Amino acid sequence: MKKNTLYLFILLLITGLNTSCNYLDIVPDETATEKDAFANPRAALRYLYSCYGYLPQSNMVQSCMDFTGDETISPFAESYVKFAEGSYDSSNTIISYWNTLFQGIRQCYLLKENIHSVPKISQEEVDLYTAEADFLIAYFHLLLIKCYGPTILVKELPALDTPAENMLGRRPYDECIDWVADLLDDAATRLPATRNSSDYGRATSVIAKSLKARMLLYAASPLFNGNPDYTDFKNPDGEQLMSTTYSEEKYKRAADATWDAIQAASGAGHELYIASTTSNAYPEPTNLTERTLRMTFMDSENYKEVIFPETRKAGAYGIQRKSIPFFPRGSWNGIAPTITMLDRFYTVNGLPIDEDPEFNTNNKLDIVTIPEGTTYAEPGKRTLYMNMNREPRFYAWVAFENGYYECRTDDKRYAYHKFWGAERSEGDKWLTGFLATENCGVRADDGKIVTAARSQNYSKTGYLNKKGVHPGIQATVGTPGPTVEYPWPVIRLAELYLNYAEACVGYGKEGYPEKGMAYLDKVRERAGLKPVLESWANAKVPLTSYDGQCGPDGRVMKIVRQERMIELYQENHNFWDIRRWKMGETYFNVKARGLNILAETMEDFAKIVEIQDKRTFDAPRQYLMPIPAGEVSKNPNMVQNPGY
Repeated sequence: MKKNTLYLFILLLITGLNTSCNYLDIVPDETATEKDAFANPRAALRYLYSCYGYLPQSNMVQSCMDFTGDETISPFAESYVKFAEGSYDSSNTIISYWNTLFQGIRQCYLLKENIHSVPKISQEEVDLYTAEADFLIAYFHLLLIKCYGPTILVKELPALDTPAENMLGRRPYDECIDWVADLLDDAATRLPATRNSSDYGRATSVIAKSLKARMLLYAASPLFNGNPDYTDFKNPDGEQLMSTTYSEEKYKRAADATWDAIQAASGAGHELYIASTTSNAYPEPTNLTERTLRMTFMDSENYKEVIFPETRKAGAYGIQRKSIPFFPRGSWNGIAPTITMLDRFYTVNGLPIDEDPEFNTNNKLDIVTIPEGTTYAEPGKRTLYMNMNREPRFYAWVAFENGYYECRTDDKRYAYHKFWGAERSEGDKWLTGFLATENCGVRADDGKIVTAARSQNYSKTGYLNKKGVHPGIQATVGTPGPTVEYPWPVIRLAELYLNYAEACVGYGKEGYPEKGMAYLDKVRERAGLKPVLESWANAKVPLTSYDGQCGPDGRVMKIVRQERMIELYQENHNFWDIRRWKMGETYFNVKARGLNILAETMEDFAKIVEIQDKRTFDAPRQYLMPIPAGEVSKNPNMVQNPGY
């Protein structure tokens, strides 16, 4: 995809995909102004765009429910942080998609009801807009299922004056899955496989197939497949809402659907991103593997890996400005990977740190000197043993003590200044220091040492996130925000490959594991790692065959999950994956950990400490989101999720 794509998605933002746009004012409550919404083809297109506007904006950090699970922690007092604290219930949902998603469903049905009456609209436009409305109706329901489990199925335009006793109740989970899957299948037959530059971000058949595949994998997962916690989860009339019987066929169904999506994606030209060369505009990272990983979904010349893009701007409140090292008015230095997340990244040998005989986990806090020839950190300076000899994704996505943060700046005071002891070419990368008085430390300010700790704008763990931060971003005193926007990946091809591996391994027979793991190995190869069996042959506990090692609880499934948690780090997946795997008590109900950021010496810094931020998870209650209490109280046919 060419450079004009960037201009395209900004244009879409302005003309359609933003719920704050003025054009939404033309469709209030089915009044007479609805006529204006369908007065001509252009108005109808704007109305269609407004339907997309009800989707949660997954790149908008402060209003995004699923921005973080246990991967990162930040000092910012924002809504998503409250989810990590466990501070939500039915009377205080903090962020709820319930009403917004149902409003979106209603608007799509209004479009379907009125689109035929638009003067001078072509039949081709009517058919396409109707297909997109059906796709969105299915997707809105899918999101409701992901958040709340069994949901209301809105199969036609509901009347606003429906008596309370006739209001719809929730339908059983498996019925919801089947209905949405059928609607996505139907929409896929009527949607184009690709979009041209002027339509980038709108629904395609590949997106529909990919969403269906993801939904079926969720349905096969432990939370929803034979979970005894939901034995008493019933409608007011006693109807069972969640089956407690395990079915391996759900994994097979997910695997087959994902294979169909992969084939469709390949036919539409989607492929794993590979960086070809460096750029004069942003020459770092110079290592092509690390550059590939850093730029996977940010290269304006190549968005082929992104299947479903979020085209609305992230702006000043996106992941970029909150991640890069502190700059007055320019950046906030706060999104910090936890020790738990850092330990997930593999070693340079493609193995977990506790499986690699060449990596001594007992020594991970040892202080070492960075050797000459190192490209991801400053040779001759000191760092921790745990920061060395890790896989390329670690260096592409994590900034650490005396490592590099590839990002431009026009102010020499902050990049490679002599104060930090590392003069380098201007504005290409930062040398990051996380001791209390270093440039990313809790008591550093404008290159000067001060006595008061920052209340915000510092890393709580002694590390900073780099994923999703464009290396061409320019953090300057005079420009209060990022200068590089890009489509955020709601779905990208690597996720499909990992979904396929998980579904195939979950099914665990008939040759499925080998087929699925071949696609996981493609993700590893792109990350500079050898295939699983080749790497694990050298593990402390070797693995040389998938036979007898698969199924939902097998060793290979643990490998698949770790690969997924690494590759999809900070992409809105961890929040849901930990839930659907029923691991919330293990990962969400513990305090986050980091290094001792109050230290002024390396010796004191090199200690793992608990961060005292509240982190609780009430299982099994909080595996599903609460339905707003007001919605339950006004509908006698509605049952609340268990425990709320």
